[in-house]
Amino acid sequence: MGTQARPSNKLSRLAILIGSALTLSASTVTYAADSPQTDAGVTNTVDEVITIIGRSENTPLNIASNVNIIDSAAIEMSGATTLTEVLRGQSGIQISDSNSGAVFAMRGFSASQAANNTLILVDGRRLNNIDIAAPSINAIPLNQIERVEILSGSAGVLYGDQAVGGVINIITKAPDSAGGGIQLSGGSFDTYEGKADISGAISDTWRYYAAASYNQGDNYRDHNANKTSSVLGRLQYADGPQDFFVEASYYDNDRELAGSLTEEQIKENPRQSNATSPGAFDSYMHEMTTAARSGYKHQLNDQWSLGADVNYSETLITGLNDWGTSRRDTRSLLEFTPKAVANIATEKGDLNIVTGIDLSRGESEFSSGRGNVQKLASAYVQATVPLSKSLSYVVGGRYAEVTDELVDPNAYVNGVELDQDAHAFELGLNYRPSTSHRFYLRADDNFRFAKVDEQAYTPASVVGLKPQTGRSYEAGWDWTPESHTLRLSAYRLELEDEIVFDPSAETPTGGSFPGANVNADASRRYGVSADWDWQLSDKVQLGAEYNYIDAEFTEGLNEGKQLSWVAEHTGRGYFSIDANQNWQVFSEVVYTGERFIEGDNSNADPKLDSYWLTNLAVNYTRDAWLASLRVDNLFDEQYVSAGYYSSWGNGYYAGTGRALRLTASYRF
Repeated sequence: MGTQARPSNKLSRLAILIGSALTLSASTVTYAADSPQTDAGVTNTVDEVITIIGRSENTPLNIASNVNIIDSAAIEMSGATTLTEVLRGQSGIQISDSNSGAVFAMRGFSASQAANNTLILVDGRRLNNIDIAAPSINAIPLNQIERVEILSGSAGVLYGDQAVGGVINIITKAPDSAGGGIQLSGGSFDTYEGKADISGAISDTWRYYAAASYNQGDNYRDHNANKTSSVLGRLQYADGPQDFFVEASYYDNDRELAGSLTEEQIKENPRQSNATSPGAFDSYMHEMTTAARSGYKHQLNDQWSLGADVNYSETLITGLNDWGTSRRDTRSLLEFTPKAVANIATEKGDLNIVTGIDLSRGESEFSSGRGNVQKLASAYVQATVPLSKSLSYVVGGRYAEVTDELVDPNAYVNGVELDQDAHAFELGLNYRPSTSHRFYLRADDNFRFAKVDEQAYTPASVVGLKPQTGRSYEAGWDWTPESHTLRLSAYRLELEDEIVFDPSAETPTGGSFPGANVNADASRRYGVSADWDWQLSDKVQLGAEYNYIDAEFTEGLNEGKQLSWVAEHTGRGYFSIDANQNWQVFSEVVYTGERFIEGDNSNADPKLDSYWLTNLAVNYTRDAWLASLRVDNLFDEQYVSAGYYSSWGNGYYAGTGRALRLTASYRF
């Protein structure tokens, strides 16, 4: 059970951390007024700049972390039509899809934990929900995306709650130039899609951007059709030291639910719907999300800038489950994130400081009578300090407190208030002996607070799950000569009080299915990754990636057992050939190794089979026109995309078979 914290104690802890940040900034080394100096082996004009990972502008090789950038050119080259296709196999991401939307696991988490241990952002705004529902990542059409930044590993100091296995930040296009585009596509399973965007100038200081999309299709399985649409509008103001924007968006996803299959059913016909449940042919989910956000940034001087974002989202979910029970659930989230950023030139290099406060209020109401109001407040500071022109260290800390006002007809009829807190510290070294070599060491704490669904479905003896806490250790080497990029890393992730669903735990009072959410015994994950890209010539590019994860329980009844749904071996290989100035061919192979079915913590059942997915794209460009033919799962591999262990009988979801998509677009 969480401990009660006095309001004065909350304020004092936050004040101490912010005061430490201000003290640190006041005691920095003397800076030079000129631009950063260079030496014979090191230059500061390297690499592309990323804007959110690190919550300030920086370059990937100047951050003591494993960061991968997927830019719009790489997305276009792949011929992918959804963000799920882009992310599959990248940076060790393992995907689970119950045929209603994918979840993305990084650093060895199961499907049910992935949505709560991988933080997903859009321009810094959280997509993760107050409940355990997976973020709707395909709400962002590819034509709106400028790039995707993937930080593998913990980021508890910079982002706090849920940044355990990694952070995926989706950067959308800004209205920096006038123009637009239209895109139409169609393909397998009666899939049709249209996208359009336009941007331009209203005046010298004001610009606009608007985008819309619509998608419909029957999808691979029976009774799994969807209709999905989105609209977005943005106004942006820039005048000297000031930047301001305001943005509003709407996302609508109406999808039939096919349900899980037995092992016999999936072998007989993986495309069939589950016909054994009373309401199987009527079940559906309709999700409607309205979001608005605004941000302001002011450059105080050459060193310091101040900024703040306000984000609000509201979602209504209606539907009918397999057993004929209707649902009408709502959730909302309000965030306020002010921050201060410094970039101070010194004789030894750039001193970077970022500090701020993250405040949020989330509210959820379920048709079952369950509800929660969650208030979260945290403060953080991080500094990257140069020791020489080739060596720097990063140090930082965060303190967070959360209050849950929880009501549930079975668990907490009269309501309960849970007060909990967590903290994180970070220490890292970044060494760049030359422009082509980078070495880093890093230790970063992480934490996450239980979601409303988890807190309301625990054994009767448990009143409030403890916060999950952990620490990540990582070492890496990047080698970037003129035509190659090679990245090697090794890590160890240790967790305490990991929040999991245990099918063998005591069923809660009034529970409708066996098992419960618990704080599990300690676990640890070892891993290594290798990522190589080679520009063989101006026409040929190829690359490969391999990820190894050894994830197991280290205490308790399941000591030595492997964590479920975590594949020990995963990998990806690709090549791209420009046949001439108009034609380009892209192919990739994604491998997922054997793994135990989700929830099989005792490793009782045999492992699920490994599988290979081969994707192929042929692109034709001429002036402002682009046509693309993409084939996913070229060899029609049958595989399990999601599966759940149960004493009542395991449930399986089939992965999508061979799918073709023809796309044509025009940019103006």
